Amino acid sequence: MKVLALSGSLRVASINTMLLRAAVRLAPTGIAVDLFDRLGGLPLFNPDIEADPPPSVMDLRRRVSEADALVIASPEYAHGITGPMKNALDWLVGHGPFAGKPVAVLNASPRAHHADDALREVLRTMAAVIVEPASITIPLLAAKLDEDGMVNTPWSAAAIRESLEALRAASTPDGLPSGPAFPMR
Repeated sequence: MKVLALSGSLRVASINTMLLRAAVRLAPTGIAVDLFDRLGGLPLFNPDIEADPPPSVMDLRRRVSEADALVIASPEYAHGITGPMKNALDWLVGHGPFAGKPVAVLNASPRAHHADDALREVLRTMAAVIVEPASITIPLLAAKLDEDGMVNTPWSAAAIRESLEALRAASTPDGLPSGPAFPMR
């Protein structure tokens, strides 16, 4: 199973990016997590060039098309989705293979519920299938864990692995309910 991971943060020391890098390292056998680390290289969304987008957008769309599922971790800025994350999603609105794609939303801070809710609303509007058992909040900011800490701390490593396993279970042909009938938050 191929999973594309998207972090909504451009910070070098981003806890969300560390969480996704930990997911790459902790992925159970049979799950390959690919971190797309070029959100900052995407141009601002422009409908005038959507039909013939730049190479960075083509790369994002190709990787979304090739993925069986997505994992998204994004911080909260001023009670909302970060600009880079919203921009990336805007580039994917008209990209057919995104619709119906299983998505796990990972939240690194229980305080960041506004952005989590907003991100889920955008994803539902784009016809993504949010996999609730795979969408978790892990109190990483309070725990002060870096990437190695997440990998080596039993409770955080187990939560990340369980999230990926739940995403896999929901992404199998028999495991993924269709459309709005899938339980949403």
